[in-house]
Amino acid sequence: MPTLFESELSTAFLNAGIATVIMIVALSLMGWLFPWLQLKVMALRDGRIRPLKFHNFEIITAQAMVSGICGLLKALRVVATLLVLYFYFSLVLAFFPETRYLSENMLHYILTPLREVLKTILDYIPKAFYIVIIVLVMRYILKVIRMFFQRIESGYLKIEGFHAEWAKPTYKLVRLLVFAFTLIIIFPHLPGSSSPAFQGVSVFLGLLISLGSSSAISNMVAGLVITYMRPFKIGDRVKVGATVGDVVEKNLLVTRIRTIKNVDITIPNSNILSSHIMNYSAVADSQGLILNPRITIGYDVNWRQVHQLMLDAAARTEGVMKDPKPFIFQTDLGNSYVEYELNVYTRLANKFDDIYSDLRKNLQDCFNEAKVEIMSPTYHSLRDGNDMHIPPEYKS
Repeated sequence: MPTLFESELSTAFLNAGIATVIMIVALSLMGWLFPWLQLKVMALRDGRIRPLKFHNFEIITAQAMVSGICGLLKALRVVATLLVLYFYFSLVLAFFPETRYLSENMLHYILTPLREVLKTILDYIPKAFYIVIIVLVMRYILKVIRMFFQRIESGYLKIEGFHAEWAKPTYKLVRLLVFAFTLIIIFPHLPGSSSPAFQGVSVFLGLLISLGSSSAISNMVAGLVITYMRPFKIGDRVKVGATVGDVVEKNLLVTRIRTIKNVDITIPNSNILSSHIMNYSAVADSQGLILNPRITIGYDVNWRQVHQLMLDAAARTEGVMKDPKPFIFQTDLGNSYVEYELNVYTRLANKFDDIYSDLRKNLQDCFNEAKVEIMSPTYHSLRDGNDMHIPPEYKS
């Protein structure tokens, strides 16, 4: 009996060895055959494989057809490999008496899960059609909504009290609501939606999102409020907190401001909403922005002469409007000086730093040419009091 058992075991090992060799050869052949077929298909891409057309409309390009055929070949290779492995293990297990029952039941082990999966898929097809119909309906509804807001944005459709610049953010908000409504409708029809595990994971993910995105949500809400408040638009020169510059971007989360030093500063919308916003460009085009450099002159100089010199400096400055005319305020009577404020109009709000600088330079030139010293609010010097302290080129 042991001799018979040993003989049967030897035969089983021999058969298993032969099956292994055959399996290796089959896998090697497939490893050569399928890549060779893919290369042949790709070689036909430029000539023999033509795109699928309907009249002049190209439905499927040649590249897409080649990619599809190559994908099909890859799928066939996977299926062929699985079949080879299945037959190999089934044969090897059948060669040994102790594992023969596994070989007989292997097909059952594989087909039972596949049958359950296939049954689940077939049972789910009606719900899948329901979801597809809902998605298609919502998609066309979104197209109509987008067309409506595009009309408003382009100016073809005007609604009283609704500004054109509100169209794009309002469309994004409505689209988000439509997506949320669609998800609520199709959620009960998703596979496994009624299972406790699916519901538990959904609650857990919702909790994570709500806890981890509180600051992001506050910035989004602030971004919506800022959009409908309309405190500034792209390109405006603004001051937010201590930051002065031009608005280069605004979205639901942040606003980006570029300073005169070409430094981009990103400010969260929640910070902007809680800060004072100064918009220098809001009425610059229509009424003009008022720039108001100040200068202090001693009591020994006639205020009428000071006014005229300041107006002359304004007339020399490029970017200053002639109408409305510049005007002057005397803002303070100090212990040793009078403070004068020159007010000029400009439409170049984005260049007010340059205009301020030019105004101050021209003020210096005008006062030096008139032999009027600027020696206040404080000036310390040990000198001959009979000589005027102005640049030498202005002395006669």
